[in-house]
Amino acid sequence: MKEALVFLLFLTKKFPEKFNSCSKKKETLYVLCLVLLISVLKAPVTKPNFGKFIECLRDRTTLENPITDAISIADNTTTFLSSYVSYTKNKRFSSPNLKNLLAIIAAKHISHVQATVVCAKSNGIQIRIRSGGHDNEGFSYVSSVPFVILDMHNLRSIDVNVTSKNAWIQAGATLGELYVKINEASQTLAFPAGVCPTVGAGGHISGGGFGNLMRKFGITVDHVIDAQLIDVNGKLLNRAAMGEDLFWAIRGGGSSFGVILSWKINLVEVPKILTVFKVNKTLEQGGTDVLYKWQLVANELPDSLFITAWPRTVNGPKPGERTIAVVFYAQFLGPTDKLMEIMDESFAELELSREDCHEMSWLNTTLFWANYPAGTPKSVLLDRPSTNSVSFKSKSDFVKKPIPKKGLEKLWKTMFKFNSSVSLQFNPYGGVMDRIPATATAFPHRKGNLFKVQYSTMWFDANATESSLAMMKELFEVAEPYVSSNPREAFFNFRDIDIGSNPSGETNVDEAKIYGYKYFLGNLKRLMDVKAKYDPENFFKNEQSIPPVRVK
Repeated sequence: MKEALVFLLFLTKKFPEKFNSCSKKKETLYVLCLVLLISVLKAPVTKPNFGKFIECLRDRTTLENPITDAISIADNTTTFLSSYVSYTKNKRFSSPNLKNLLAIIAAKHISHVQATVVCAKSNGIQIRIRSGGHDNEGFSYVSSVPFVILDMHNLRSIDVNVTSKNAWIQAGATLGELYVKINEASQTLAFPAGVCPTVGAGGHISGGGFGNLMRKFGITVDHVIDAQLIDVNGKLLNRAAMGEDLFWAIRGGGSSFGVILSWKINLVEVPKILTVFKVNKTLEQGGTDVLYKWQLVANELPDSLFITAWPRTVNGPKPGERTIAVVFYAQFLGPTDKLMEIMDESFAELELSREDCHEMSWLNTTLFWANYPAGTPKSVLLDRPSTNSVSFKSKSDFVKKPIPKKGLEKLWKTMFKFNSSVSLQFNPYGGVMDRIPATATAFPHRKGNLFKVQYSTMWFDANATESSLAMMKELFEVAEPYVSSNPREAFFNFRDIDIGSNPSGETNVDEAKIYGYKYFLGNLKRLMDVKAKYDPENFFKNEQSIPPVRVK
């Protein structure tokens, strides 16, 4: 009897969502319910009925909006592999596991999304939701259990309303497409979001989103005022229908709650002329000293000035040598004259000159941040590259107090050990970010941070994967004394499987709390409660999803 109770306790912790229903039964049925669940959990795992899934899809869609052309059955054909790879931005995951991946549903209509959710759920098939394909760990298109990819890239409409200064953007639209649409409607409206134009709106916004307007206007989710979501029952919900708890959770809490169809966003007003600059400081030019000073001033500068510091390995002054170049990228909401006044007073160590500064429209700043040369036509922001030749790994940290120069030198020493390209990106806080409460949205990383760090490494040779991943772990360990702790905070948009994860088909609550508190801090409890209310059986899950747990 004792062994049975121990086994039962183990199962309740490992599969909480399955036992929640039992807890709601009358006491006389409780034991029978548990016995039945135990027998089901101990039974051999069977492959879901894929044929019934396909049949269900066709039954739940109409002749006016047929789903047949949206279905790509997983096989080794060039057609399917092209469909998979075209929105797989990390080459580490460019070879699909055809043992588990059953199909890609490239939805062309809302009914296709609804049908995929309902039919996958009823046939025991997991879904992964992909919009732009930039998920750092491939969670949006990789799983170790039978699954289908619900690909949103065809749902990409954007409707800008200049009069009300807002817009609706579907999940499959890219940031570049949004920026162009806004610019076609107005020369003085903008949107605070990321600098990579091919990132999909669905994942970027649901994870929080951030960009070079964050010190002035906050992060991306701070400007979401409505949304359309398909819930676990296939119902289409807007903000009024879903309620404020769920609306709060989807703004920064990820894809654990349903499928985002579209976002309604408030746009922000910017000047017609902005100023940008890019200045390099190598170690030989005093880069470490300048970066240390940046840590002291970057979050205290006027809200309209955003300066990011980007240390990276480059070729040194002598053949065969390597050094660190700290690249300072900046954007100022105003003219060069005013920017120079601020820099001379607050950050003279950078030795900024007028020749370094370039005045341009907001749309042209998006080209600058995407590293396109001056004069590049805006149409490049609409490109959707269908192949990706690089593998990458990212990690993140939040820094509460300046990293001492000796700490920076330890980071440089470790970066020199990489055989692949490696960089750090320091993104400053301060400004509006210090004034928005941590509980305003699911994204919690607000006041108290000097800057956020993104660690990145890229490589082309598949044989370099193991060593590159190992070096990233070493660099992360070296940085540990200088970043946040208890927990060591992480940014959800920069997925990192190293900070904790679950198997593809399970969500262990204890494990979920490990990565969950790093991503969401005190907001995790409310997220778990919302999850338990709106997806109690945990259909929408991945390796780092929110577990359904009622919080007392």
